[in-house]
Amino acid sequence: MEAKRLTVCLAGNANVGKSAIFNQLTGLNQTIGNWPGKTVERAEGTLHFKGYTIRVVDLPGTYSLSAYSIEEVVSRDYIAVNRPDVVVNVVDASALERNLYLTTQLLELNAPLVMALNQMDFAAKKGITVDAQRLSEMLGVPVVPTVATSGVGMQELLSSVIEVAEKAVRPVSIKYGREIEESIQKLETPVRTRLPQLSSRYPPRWIATKLLERDEDVSKKVEAEKGSLILSQAAQIAEQIERIHGEPSSVVMASERYSLASQVVRGTVRILSPPRVDIDQRLSAITAHKILGYPILAGVLASVFAIVFVAGGAMIGVMQELFDTVLIPNTEAFLSGMLPPIVVQIVSGGFLWGVAAAVTVVLPYIVPFYVLLAILEDSGYLPRAAFLMDNLMHKIGLHGKAFIPLLLGYGCNVPACVGCRIMETDRERFLAGFVVTLVPCAARTVIILGLVGRYLGISVALGLYLFDLCLLFLLGRLAFKVLPGEPVGLIMEMPPYRTPMLKAVLKKTWARTKDFVYVAFPFIIGGSILLQFLSVTGLIWVIADFMTPLTSSWLGLPSMAGIPLVFGIVRKELTLVLLADLAGTFDFSKILTPVQMLVFAIVTMIYFPCLATMAALAREFGLKRAVAVAAFDSILAVLVGGLAYRLLSLAL
Repeated sequence: MEAKRLTVCLAGNANVGKSAIFNQLTGLNQTIGNWPGKTVERAEGTLHFKGYTIRVVDLPGTYSLSAYSIEEVVSRDYIAVNRPDVVVNVVDASALERNLYLTTQLLELNAPLVMALNQMDFAAKKGITVDAQRLSEMLGVPVVPTVATSGVGMQELLSSVIEVAEKAVRPVSIKYGREIEESIQKLETPVRTRLPQLSSRYPPRWIATKLLERDEDVSKKVEAEKGSLILSQAAQIAEQIERIHGEPSSVVMASERYSLASQVVRGTVRILSPPRVDIDQRLSAITAHKILGYPILAGVLASVFAIVFVAGGAMIGVMQELFDTVLIPNTEAFLSGMLPPIVVQIVSGGFLWGVAAAVTVVLPYIVPFYVLLAILEDSGYLPRAAFLMDNLMHKIGLHGKAFIPLLLGYGCNVPACVGCRIMETDRERFLAGFVVTLVPCAARTVIILGLVGRYLGISVALGLYLFDLCLLFLLGRLAFKVLPGEPVGLIMEMPPYRTPMLKAVLKKTWARTKDFVYVAFPFIIGGSILLQFLSVTGLIWVIADFMTPLTSSWLGLPSMAGIPLVFGIVRKELTLVLLADLAGTFDFSKILTPVQMLVFAIVTMIYFPCLATMAALAREFGLKRAVAVAAFDSILAVLVGGLAYRLLSLAL
């Protein structure tokens, strides 16, 4: 018997636990993509429950369903046009009144609705209790208390979803004040009769409400159906409302919704104890403090890189000893009597060296960083960091939210480019995308810590990061001048601090490391084999000689360094791996002077983004912009590298 199917979407504000519910429901059965024609992420997953195959769509986090952002338009169009079987409105029980503003708009869309009253544990800590039964009666929809992080209420939530779908329950129509209701009714009838196609897609009452708010997106839809008379009538009614209230009609409607939300909260929420400042609030106040927050932020970032350096160095020592003294010599001895010498050289000096380099040079720095990044994400510290960085980010025409993709960039520039979608305008998204390509990702961290940090000291390596930050903000300011436009203010939810769950941290770390291993290792090993082949045949020195004017004359590097720089566009950590391959040693102090180490690190830190980042740039901003960013970064790296070589040669 074929399973019955349902489509359910999750709608709610940012940081209410919507993604946690999505993960609890769908587990590993998830796919991530983009909404058609949009740069907004689309997450879908499936589950099986009580004979149903349920497809869950996680809508973008949004605070309203107006047409002020791409996320708002995507969410409301999916609910109204695609018509999922059930909409699950995820709300924060500890901030119910603010969340109900979106709920009122979901009710206006007349969608089958179930409310997930989430974060009940945080509400309890604040002494807040919510009468879920009374809330359900006032809104006319099922209300299920949940704690998404621990899975509490998930079974009940799914049962309510199926009940609403089977009974085809529609929420009651919410009513506003008499004056607003009369205005809506004046428009609702002509909308239904004169705009039959639009009314078949959206509820006529909702269209009338949006016309009163002067919603540009809905007005364009009405105009496309030759509804100029309705637009004129709506404008007259809206003007009348504005004369009476002395406020734009959109503000009047927002006040009506908040008034309704306030009425619901008064009837359902109780404060059982006087407010008290708990450890979470104290920690939040300190870490987001306008003075104390900055040294804490600097300490957190410095600690991250110091821990990565120490942990990575310890892992490298053990692994390198294993490969150098056991695996590679024994494999060479075993194969030498079975295969021709040239094949043994390619297997030993290519394949095994590639594996050894990937395991001993790359993973020791990648894994600790991903663990620490997951802890920062799950703890709730990243939004505080964004808040602190807001003023500084405004200097380059962005706001504090741009700091989040910047920090993600230290893990990998690809998700950082995708993370730029949180910015509100196309100009801000591209400006953030340009800046994040200059952030030293984990692959470049391998070079900075594995070369500069290991041989010149962690303080010199941290100095390179500081230099990169200065360069990043300088170029960001320059880009802000070239791409004119006003920065927007920071509007961002500040989630409570949470203790990161070990399972979630390990899951995130494994997912990122797994993706890295699957993508990077074939390139590293393949590049090592190709390099060994070129070395055995002598072709490698032809390429090196061709690049000598650039590598040796301008950058002051050994001629062999040109080869890793060419292959480095595939994966940045390849530059260090292939340099070790060419030199036949992991002891870089034997082939590079301190000045050359710094120049090599600076060039690889800035120049051409890796191919994966190029693909992400092209997908997010278009091929022309991606090529322009890559060309600019490459030219900049060569110029800065040459100048650094000359200045450092004089200083050291």
